[in-house]
Amino acid sequence: MGLFNFWNNSKSGEKIDKNAPSPKGATENAAAPAEELKKEIEKKGLDASKIEISVDGDKVKLGGKAESTSDAEKIVLAVGNTKGVSQVESNIVVGKQETESFFYKVRQGDTLWKIAETQYGQGKGGKYEEIFAANRPLLSDPDKIYPGQVLRIPKGQGAAGQA
Repeated sequence: MGLFNFWNNSKSGEKIDKNAPSPKGATENAAAPAEELKKEIEKKGLDASKIEISVDGDKVKLGGKAESTSDAEKIVLAVGNTKGVSQVESNIVVGKQETESFFYKVRQGDTLWKIAETQYGQGKGGKYEEIFAANRPLLSDPDKIYPGQVLRIPKGQGAAGQA
């Protein structure tokens, strides 16, 4: 899948949002230990049984297998959106190939409706439901997103691309 930057720690100069998951052992400058990150994946309702994780400071490497492209992307986000992670390298092999989504970093004042309008075009705010669905079970409520969080944006007609 590739290399993903999250800038989710104090080195980036950005304040870590208090709503970001903070697994046991995570610090502002270092990711939690691999076993805690695996628990975070499972806490989000994703299968981590075939995922291999290694941690080097604020960088995390993922390997192993996932059922589908969307599952692999969600696993990357479940890890990358945690305290102390600045970068995730994914070498996850997927069973079912699907169209890859692109990732969007939530900014202050964003809502899923606003993101949908930005990514799919004016008058397309109702597509926020597609964004919400693409991020289940990572998101439990479409109104509970926070600045700095990275979301999956399904590619679709009129999608603007990575922000």
